[in-house]
Amino acid sequence: MKVSAVLALSVAGSTLVQALPHVHKRGQSHDEPCTTTAHAHRPGKRAVAVEYVYQTVTVDGQGSTLSFPTTTLSTSAQSSSLASPSSSAAVSSSAAASSSTAPSSSAVVSSSAASSSAAASSSAASSSAIASSSAASSSAAASSSTASSSAAASSSAPSSSAAASTSSSTSSSASSTQTASSGGIDGDLSAFSAPSESFEDGTIACSDFPSGQGVISLDWLDFGGWSGIENSDGSTGGTCKEGSYCSYACQTGMSKTQWPSNQPSNGVSVGGLLCKNGYLYRSNTNADTLCEWGKDMAEVVSELSQDVAICRTDYPGTENMVIPTYVKAGSSAPLTVVDEDNYYQWKGMKTSAQFYVNNAGVSLEDGCVWGTAGSGVGNWAPLNFGGGYTDGIAYLALIPNPNNYDSLNYNVKIVAADSDSTVLGDCKYENGKYNDGSSDGCTVSVTKGKARFVLYN
Repeated sequence: MKVSAVLALSVAGSTLVQALPHVHKRGQSHDEPCTTTAHAHRPGKRAVAVEYVYQTVTVDGQGSTLSFPTTTLSTSAQSSSLASPSSSAAVSSSAAASSSTAPSSSAVVSSSAASSSAAASSSAASSSAIASSSAASSSAAASSSTASSSAAASSSAPSSSAAASTSSSTSSSASSTQTASSGGIDGDLSAFSAPSESFEDGTIACSDFPSGQGVISLDWLDFGGWSGIENSDGSTGGTCKEGSYCSYACQTGMSKTQWPSNQPSNGVSVGGLLCKNGYLYRSNTNADTLCEWGKDMAEVVSELSQDVAICRTDYPGTENMVIPTYVKAGSSAPLTVVDEDNYYQWKGMKTSAQFYVNNAGVSLEDGCVWGTAGSGVGNWAPLNFGGGYTDGIAYLALIPNPNNYDSLNYNVKIVAADSDSTVLGDCKYENGKYNDGSSDGCTVSVTKGKARFVLYN
């Protein structure tokens, strides 16, 4: 299993964090063990020394612990270099491979502001990865990479002794509309139409999945519809059970609203509903609904004859790239642009959305998963998208994936959606290169209206 580096970027002095996966990967059968890792790290600037603490927990297909955590410590130092276009800061990072017996981990690093735009890239050594970044006064972008797999769970997750209930959704009349699934991965809400019903704590059994009101079921992952499970013992996977945080996906253009404010001190992220006394509870009671819309400032428009699976990382949470934006041939779909000013923050830093972009023709089930080396899918897809909004401006990026420098089998450009929209900067990916032949990625800022990620041959 492999885990990736994470990276940060800053815009006009406000730091944004863009997360890449440290994910779980379940065994091929329910009886095959799965090993997951929690990590801690210490960020720095430019030249960075990082300490990684690996706590490895092995679980079976049902999430039962097979072995207790073992801890190892490693240290890696890395520096970064600067190079940038004049109008944006593009940040890229690379990751290292890890041992087949003990997954490596990932790090998120803080970034420093610059009066002019800059791009930082970093490479990784041994079984660690680090990224650093610098900021632009007007725009910024982030890129990241992946290496070995794992996921982490909250060290502060409740450890209730009550067993998870196995009652069905029919046991609670209050859950009837919340457990009803409609619309498939497209969801049951029209674009930017707000959910109409609040989620009621303690009414849906942990054995049920709360589809509807923007929540979509990811059936191909074999987690009962959930996007990921973070268990109270530090493992991931299995079923939604007592003390676990059970993460979920929202339809494209939306983000989940649930994560505990008390996040682990070691830097991993935790998100989702809490399973307590056999029932599901919000971990963020400030939000009444489970999904919320981002900014209506980006969409994907396909001019291709094949479908495209674009897969967002589940963050905060296991950070697996499983949240789907599935663009059918000749159609369009909203792309989630996170409102960082009002969304999850990692250690006080704003966070944006990260997407893995598969080749045209790759199915949803094959593309929105944790991929394997050389597969060209999931975390090995050739391209990343980035999207976030802060201080009145949306920043949209095309980002190289250092796991795979092969060319995507189509081209992408970010352009204004119409004459009433204002998009600053040029950004396109054509024949595997960015703009004028660069390999560094590119960014635009949207100050008015909306931009389009156009997929074309």
